[in-house]
Amino acid sequence: MADPSLVAAHPDVSHQLDVRGSQRARLVEGMIQAVAEKGYTAATVTDAVRAARVSRGTFYAQFASKEECFLEAYKYGIDVIVERIRAAIRAEQGDWVARLRTGIHAYLETLAGEPRFARTHLFEVHLAGPRAGAERDAALRQFADRYRSSFRAALRERPELRMPSDDALFILSAGVDQLVCARVRAGELAKLPELTDELTLTAVAFLEGAAQVPFAASRDSAAAIDPTTPEGAS
Repeated sequence: MADPSLVAAHPDVSHQLDVRGSQRARLVEGMIQAVAEKGYTAATVTDAVRAARVSRGTFYAQFASKEECFLEAYKYGIDVIVERIRAAIRAEQGDWVARLRTGIHAYLETLAGEPRFARTHLFEVHLAGPRAGAERDAALRQFADRYRSSFRAALRERPELRMPSDDALFILSAGVDQLVCARVRAGELAKLPELTDELTLTAVAFLEGAAQVPFAASRDSAAAIDPTTPEGAS
């Protein structure tokens, strides 16, 4: 098997990729390898089983379809990214802006360091059908939750601020993602970490802007969030 992708860092996959390990783990890794090489549409079950070094029969004993295997691999990769963001924030001792910046940097650095999963997350998932679209939305909401966690810390330090609504946080998450997509399309994957400061400034302005517009939705969202909840608890 080729060098492991980001998916291989997931606890359900890591240490399971040798010939005596879990065939399911090898298949989800093999699927990411195949999709990264050929794209979701062109990649086949045959490509995945070849990368995983198992039989076609073994594949169908584990998964009903290419789509099912791909979605499991995709969710594993997102879990790894989210956990790396959490770990980076937990290790940061600075104020809420420093922790926010650290989380953004962890996201960008992870994608820059793993072009195979970056392609899957940013582009190929859009070609994999409605279920994949729903998983993509769920991933963006997980990243929105990371902003919410950082903003809780801001509210503890600056009680005059308001938590943006769930939809507003989704917009922030999706907007960051679209800029990342544009940079990757421009061939600048390795330079993604250079966006850290600009995206931090944007996120801080986003939070401060929410406090300036007294929409009922913003007030209701703020009331629903307990700013005493420890950062990273969600």
